[in-house]
Amino acid sequence: MRIRLTDFGAAIVSVELPGADGRLTDVALGFDTFDDYVAHRGCLGAVVGRFANRIAHARFSLDGRDYALRPRGGPHHLHGGPGGFDRVMWLGGWVAPGRSVRFTRRSPDGEEGYPGTCDVTVTYTLSDDGALSVRYDATSDAPTPINLSQHTYFNLAGHDAGSVLDHEVMLAASHFTPVDESLIPIGEVRPVDGTALDFRRPVRIGARIESGEAQMRVAGGYDHNFVLDRVGSGLELAARVRDPHSGRTLEVSTTEPGVQFYTGNFLDGSQVGKGGHAYHRRAGFCLETQHFPDSPNQPSFPDTILRPGQRFESTTRFRFGVS
Repeated sequence: MRIRLTDFGAAIVSVELPGADGRLTDVALGFDTFDDYVAHRGCLGAVVGRFANRIAHARFSLDGRDYALRPRGGPHHLHGGPGGFDRVMWLGGWVAPGRSVRFTRRSPDGEEGYPGTCDVTVTYTLSDDGALSVRYDATSDAPTPINLSQHTYFNLAGHDAGSVLDHEVMLAASHFTPVDESLIPIGEVRPVDGTALDFRRPVRIGARIESGEAQMRVAGGYDHNFVLDRVGSGLELAARVRDPHSGRTLEVSTTEPGVQFYTGNFLDGSQVGKGGHAYHRRAGFCLETQHFPDSPNQPSFPDTILRPGQRFESTTRFRFGVS
């Protein structure tokens, strides 16, 4: 297998994998040129932060002080804002040539409205057994929300193969955080049992995506945070995905408490990717390991505040294979 990266957004550009026939196929949506990445605003392949996912009304309070963030994609703050980590250059360098790359950047105090100067490191490491590990580290000189994630759109049949609705997905999650009409969590943690969001056993993405349930209507498909059934603090299984046509598989493990399962509902064909291929609705899926959306405004959710003297540490592993 072969993985290509760029220092713009610390992004994954391509993931080339063999299928059952042994032929390498690129399974990550992306672009051919740097200019295409600069022009695009949809986070394809990038690291997102300082806070991944949404913060309601682009505002939060911390230690008695109110902060206003820059909105993105409507009235809320999404994926760190319009100048978030996916929109900036990182400093990249080899840790081990051909094997591991580290990206670093300093997010200055006030960037996108966040308090504190935050130093961030993202390290990608490829192992012999087909696993890509992504490690995140961050420190700050003032209290600040932090929630980093990887936003690659995968299509295990190939980035230009069309819909992912036939992919089979298992999520190690008995609960999810329901959202309102603007995709902001309502503060509940709700069982998946009896809903279209029950992926505890493998289910085709397309099997229930048009079920008409309220949560599916407001999101236009799957765009939900799943609460993982964790039992410890280390790497634990979050998801398994299989494309029945190519036989390619993906297993995601993480130290995070949640994963956002997103089915490319906002792709509309205007994103012209590698080889001139247009990415239409549901041409890819994302598994964004994370803390929960809007956590700075939801006291019942796991804490996302990084304070001076602390270190944010998180690891996610994407293991690829063929069955």
